[in-house]
Amino acid sequence: MSIINQLKKELTTAINKLGYEIDDVHFQESNRQDLGEYQITEPMLLAKKYHENPLSIAEKIKAVLQDSSFFDNITIAGPGFLNVTFKTTFLNQALNMMQEDIKNNIDMTEGKKIFIDYGGANIAKALHVGHLRSANIGEALKRLARLLGNEVIADVHFGDIGRQSGIVIYEIKRRYPQLNYFDGKPHDSYDVLPINVEDLKEIYPTGSLRAKEDEAVLNEVRDITVQLEQGHPGYLALWKAIKELSIKDIKNIYKRINVDFDLWEGEMDAYPYIDKVLKILNDQKLLYKSAGAMVIDVKEDSDTEPMPPLVIVKENGGTVYQTRELATLLSRIERFKPNELWYLADNRQELYFKQVFRAAKKSGLANSDIVLNYFGFGTMNGKDGKPFKTRDGSVMSLIDLIETVKKEINQKMNPSITQEEQEKIAEIITIATIKYADFLSFRNKDYIFDVTKFADLEGKTGPYVLYSVIRMKSLLNKVNSNNKTLIHKFKNNTDRKLAVLLLSLPNVLTNSYQEKSLNGIAEYIYKLSSNYNKFYVENHVLSEQDELLKETWITLTRITYQVCSLLLDVLGISVPEKM
Repeated sequence: MSIINQLKKELTTAINKLGYEIDDVHFQESNRQDLGEYQITEPMLLAKKYHENPLSIAEKIKAVLQDSSFFDNITIAGPGFLNVTFKTTFLNQALNMMQEDIKNNIDMTEGKKIFIDYGGANIAKALHVGHLRSANIGEALKRLARLLGNEVIADVHFGDIGRQSGIVIYEIKRRYPQLNYFDGKPHDSYDVLPINVEDLKEIYPTGSLRAKEDEAVLNEVRDITVQLEQGHPGYLALWKAIKELSIKDIKNIYKRINVDFDLWEGEMDAYPYIDKVLKILNDQKLLYKSAGAMVIDVKEDSDTEPMPPLVIVKENGGTVYQTRELATLLSRIERFKPNELWYLADNRQELYFKQVFRAAKKSGLANSDIVLNYFGFGTMNGKDGKPFKTRDGSVMSLIDLIETVKKEINQKMNPSITQEEQEKIAEIITIATIKYADFLSFRNKDYIFDVTKFADLEGKTGPYVLYSVIRMKSLLNKVNSNNKTLIHKFKNNTDRKLAVLLLSLPNVLTNSYQEKSLNGIAEYIYKLSSNYNKFYVENHVLSEQDELLKETWITLTRITYQVCSLLLDVLGISVPEKM
């Protein structure tokens, strides 16, 4: 249990002894540090419940806490807010506990097994800016959940079947008809794929345009797609080769943005479970025909908006994305037995996931004990407020975004850094710039990505927090950073304010986990960085003559560095040695 939560528990007990029933006291960092470092808002809440004057309740609580070993000063403000200042001895003890182990100030969860689905890359298509938020948010939520004591299994869930597979196979067949994939005969070995990743990125849009402009091409694409799903040996072999080529490229791009998965599976991996899903739905007589397709009704009496049925089998007898989604869900439940499944997708997918989850619960594919969660996110927009695109109006690839930001970063690099070092450092700063900007907004909100603004060394940016953490590390490198010393005393409001801010770590982590959003962590890192920089400027740590004060400042720097490093790692942001 965190230091603050231990304190909250004792405060709750003290208020209960006064005759007021509460499960947990509202105790948080004050917005008015001039009035107190933390604030208790319980009198306002209890006044309504017990029909008492909040000032009277505040006075009773103040009297109980007056001889507390935690607080130095207790005041009542406004209609009944209790403002408290920590005793220096308590603050020292709390920070020394954090120095022993940062996890002494983290509240662990009950420890669930969580399966998380994020990424959503499509085989044979280039990753674009639309894939960024899913990858960033999903990766950070995975890391956060693990930090708080959960077992987490992450899957990229490739889009590896459907119309795009038919388009790509059609276009390769058109260009290389002599390949033995297309002769209709099974082979022990198939021809080597005569294309590379760059070719593949051009093949899909070319084939897609042909299918849009020519009905005959579109029909052939449909036929190829159906044959692939039915197990055409040549098409399966070709698609397997294409997948291997595409997945290798996709993994490299994810690696650049510090994203990784436990499973690299796709829709096709769910095929062995499709028949089982269909049998369950049929046995329960949940499927019925509508406009030629087989569907399941997912509408509930409480719905206030239209809730269309979920299509399971197309008119031509083929499966659809929804069928494979339910099969994938069943596969995950049977293989991994998770307590919860989390799905990350943009806000436009909300209705779809509501339909799928209802179908899974109604059919018993997911029993009542399994929690199914969809977490939507907003879009990354350009300065015009519209989805981020290239100058010609096309969707920008993720690689192009990285290179665009890196160009801006290179212009700001320290000229004393060697060319060899610059490439590596610029890459780290570039990824930090993109990721930190992506986390600043609440998950389900759209945001504007301004390259110049977010690449700046000043303000709420990735480069700023990296610079701050490097400054902390540089100071620690000048002393024996492994020689842990104690917090002894504080000199002024600047060092004390930083110390109090460090106690907020568990609240930040818990709130982020509960909201499934990382903006609170991003804001907290900035707050720590800006407060540390003010402390650093005002206090000359290395030249301080008072040894006890100097030890306090070094330890305060070490703890701040450890907390910032921990949180940046949760966000998937690396820190360079210098910049």
